Amino acid sequence: MSVLFEPVALGELQLANRMVMAPMTRSRALADAVPGSDMVEYYRQRAGAGLIIAEGTAPSASGLGYCRTPGIYSQAQMAAWRQVTDAVHAEGGCIVLQLMHVGRAASHHNKPAGAATVAPSALRARTQVFSDVAGLVDTDEPEALSEQGIHAVIDDYRQAALNARLAGFDGVELHCTSGYLPMQFMASGSNQRSDGYGGNAAGRVRFAKEVIEAMASAIGAGRVGYRLCPGNPYNDIHDDDPAHTTAALLDALAPLDLAYLHIMRSPMATLDAFALARRHSPHALMLNDGFDGPSASAALASGEGAAVSFGRHFIANPDLVQRFKHGLPLSGFDRKTLYTPGAVGYSDYPTHAALTRKVAP
Repeated sequence: MSVLFEPVALGELQLANRMVMAPMTRSRALADAVPGSDMVEYYRQRAGAGLIIAEGTAPSASGLGYCRTPGIYSQAQMAAWRQVTDAVHAEGGCIVLQLMHVGRAASHHNKPAGAATVAPSALRARTQVFSDVAGLVDTDEPEALSEQGIHAVIDDYRQAALNARLAGFDGVELHCTSGYLPMQFMASGSNQRSDGYGGNAAGRVRFAKEVIEAMASAIGAGRVGYRLCPGNPYNDIHDDDPAHTTAALLDALAPLDLAYLHIMRSPMATLDAFALARRHSPHALMLNDGFDGPSASAALASGEGAAVSFGRHFIANPDLVQRFKHGLPLSGFDRKTLYTPGAVGYSDYPTHAALTRKVAP
């Protein structure tokens, strides 16, 4: 049997297999960033994954920026997430929550009144986001965080990790790529600070380092992971030397006994993100982007990583583990319903067994 289907421990997280469901924004949260019943069913169906990393979730109201994305800062949100985690655990699954503060990649149309848009520097992201109210809109001009404000955001992350555990999650992952707040601090193009949170690479990675340290001190390092994609330009991000910046963060976090490093392939042809991670990080590597069953099995067998995460394959294949294990064909997903409200194109994709029963005479 392929190593892909063998159990593995990532810190304190016990995975029944090495197939991970990657975090994917699906825009199904209800009013006030509260998860709904469709989300309970969606995650329950996919509990066969060795680990589910639930979608990017705001640690505070200011961390919101997209429409219909969830939070983990209110009692109502925590109670709703508890229904999700209970459903996954009832199926024998393991689930962590990705914490995502979008920083400047935001519109006030997608935030509650009074919630600020913040960033390391007062530089607007040259991109747009969708709003149910106004359609496609430019991002807001952010406020540059003061040092006091930085410490407050770090504490928001610390409390969010505690809230996630109270809501039943087995751990948390820091979203540290895709042009969101931690990456905005890391990148030289979006961080033009002259204090201890800017300047050289050591200063620019300090925010992400201190966020992870805060979450680890709150719930234990063995329940904390983080996700990186060196050189990712998404949301108007540019860094003069992404390999050097990434290595600075990996070196800074090396002393912590973290659960894993979720490393994505770099879009830069000259940057081997997996090799960079192996050189600079002692943590278990979770590999992501472009894998299928055979290539994932080969990567694990060769020692490239400890687990592999899959995003798009899990959308239309809630039983993806069984399909890979038994060589069953995969279903395709409908791009038009990736971010639309409701169950259609979300929790209504059938398993292979259900499809077989449907076509049987």
